[in-house]
Amino acid sequence: MSDVVVPGVRQAEVLSALREGAPLVQCLTNVVVTNFTANALLAVGAAPVMVDVPEEAVELAPGASSVLINLGTPHEAQRQAMLGAAQAAERAGTPWILDPVGVGALTLRTEFARELLAHRPSVIRGNASEIRALAGQGAGGRGVDAIDAVESALPAAEALVGETGAIVAVSGPVDVVVDGASTTRVSGGSALLTRVTGGGCSLGAVIAAAVSAASDSGSDAALAGTVMAHALYAEASERAARAAAGPGSFAVAFLDELATVAPGDLARAERTTR
Repeated sequence: MSDVVVPGVRQAEVLSALREGAPLVQCLTNVVVTNFTANALLAVGAAPVMVDVPEEAVELAPGASSVLINLGTPHEAQRQAMLGAAQAAERAGTPWILDPVGVGALTLRTEFARELLAHRPSVIRGNASEIRALAGQGAGGRGVDAIDAVESALPAAEALVGETGAIVAVSGPVDVVVDGASTTRVSGGSALLTRVTGGGCSLGAVIAAAVSAASDSGSDAALAGTVMAHALYAEASERAARAAAGPGSFAVAFLDELATVAPGDLARAERTTR
């Protein structure tokens, strides 16, 4: 049986809510991508705050609209901040997103990511190798790069949904979003995203912003926000690729397109299927 196309109306609603609400997104992310991540959030209409000092991270998390925890460079002080922020977000009901960068490839971050799962992330976003390793079903990828196909990570994604209650998003040529009741595929996007530092990591931040915005306009906030973020990324990256001469100009054009994709563009697009 062929997949059923999911209308983009809900995606348009979430993008409108994001632009109108300007959610405050606390980012505990890696040093390689901090600037690009902040710019991506500004482009979509959110307000980034890059706080990863342990005492401040714990203080801020309950009042933030959402929290991103990205394990790209998890030095000791940042791990303290991440754990404290996850605990504070859990207590306050603040949605938080886990991006398990490099999990499986390195022991410290793998063990730490498993510790964070106990604090109930709203969304887990990673590539196929990271998701498989996080669920204990694989050994990880080649550094931060996946060596597994997206579809091979579906059992791991379903296991993580069952363990944590989170939405699990697996990035690849066709992104897959799993919520326990359904599997949504988001097609499209440019391969140039893989040639820009922060192309994947900033997606986690945009998901955080979108989930927060969606919570004001429906009960399916985590799922709707995650799907919208992937659809927005696909639309913006395809537009940017058409105007770019290579990775450098693509990075600038991509930020521009994140800012200019309109809700109606997502409503008309047919990127998502179930």
